[in-house]
Amino acid sequence: MARDNYSYKKYQRELSKKKKKEEKMQRKIDKKNAQPEETTSQVTGDLAANAPKEQPLNGNNNKVQ
Repeated sequence: MARDNYSYKKYQRELSKKKKKEEKMQRKIDKKNAQPEETTSQVTGDLAANAPKEQPLNGNNNKVQ
């Protein structure tokens, strides 16, 4: 019967943990770098949504009655 190579399995687990940790760090960096761009677009979008509506110059509301 063949024996398990525990040191190789441990090495593979360590590599897996290291890879996951690096991916998590990269996601955090990406999130941190992407955040200022999103907030800028949200602010300009909010300003456009809250802009006052144009009023007619003649004072009529131009409704058809």
